[in-house]
Amino acid sequence: MTDTTNAKPLAGQTALVTGASRGIGAATAKALAAAGAHVILVARKVKALEEVEDAIHAAGGTSTIAPLDLTEPDAVSRLASAIAGRWDTLDIMVLAAGYLPELTPASQMEPKQFNQALLTNLVANQALIAGFDPLLRRAKAGKIIGLTSSVAANPRPYWGAYSSTKAAFENLLETYAAEVERLSPLRVAIIDPGATRTEMRARAYPGEDASKLKGPEVVAERLTALAADGFEGLHRERIG
Repeated sequence: MTDTTNAKPLAGQTALVTGASRGIGAATAKALAAAGAHVILVARKVKALEEVEDAIHAAGGTSTIAPLDLTEPDAVSRLASAIAGRWDTLDIMVLAAGYLPELTPASQMEPKQFNQALLTNLVANQALIAGFDPLLRRAKAGKIIGLTSSVAANPRPYWGAYSSTKAAFENLLETYAAEVERLSPLRVAIIDPGATRTEMRARAYPGEDASKLKGPEVVAERLTALAADGFEGLHRERIG
């Protein structure tokens, strides 16, 4: 008899992944579904989400697409209400959506792009934490996994618009982790995926040889293992 628990360690669980239309988000959604979770796919582009969903279903998994712009007013609260109307708990939330503004000196940041980075990388994630806190706390062992960058802790010239929003995001996750640690089984992980072959990476390093970088599926495999195995307290990790 096949041990379905080992084959599908996330069977019966529900996961939500932002930035699920491409890159690490899409790869993670597919990996979570392969491990048995029902995955809610969140991103702006409907066609791209449908392609990820088709791949999940073709592999025998299940998913639901939720196309929306997380930075629109009330978008996250509407999403949280819709999901709460269908599921009693949310077991896993992967915060993979991100926005990289142009790399410029701190004195020359383009206000519109900096504001977009703040909305996407920080404000929307706070709204997601607030909106899904009740469902995550009701899960047997809820998990939030937030993706960060090395520039959050080690700022570099011209990266200020991005690194400052990621530093604030890390601070937000650390604060939330400390608040829930003794009140709930909910746990928080802050993961730096390291150099990975994504569109965002290609924009930041246009002359880089992408063939030498690890694929998003490597990061997705590790995130899925964390979701399945669990972790104690605030977990930090860089994926080499």
